[in-house]
Amino acid sequence: MIEVVLNDRLGKKVRVKCNGDDTIGDLKKLVAAQTGTRAEKIRIQKWYNIYKDHITLSDYEIHDGMGLELYYN
Repeated sequence: MIEVVLNDRLGKKVRVKCNGDDTIGDLKKLVAAQTGTRAEKIRIQKWYNIYKDHITLSDYEIHDGMGLELYYN
């Protein structure tokens, strides 16, 4: 289990526990359950790299305690 911190830059930080073999799409669903926003409206990125839904967290080298940026489309 790893914990990922997502910051939406509007004052909300979301902490999500997930597995390393989960996809970004799975992470979006977990964030959507906590925030009440639909998963299709969520965009996760780090700097200018927008993460694709079908790639796993371990492929992106996302580790425990890592911070990502959360945007709403």
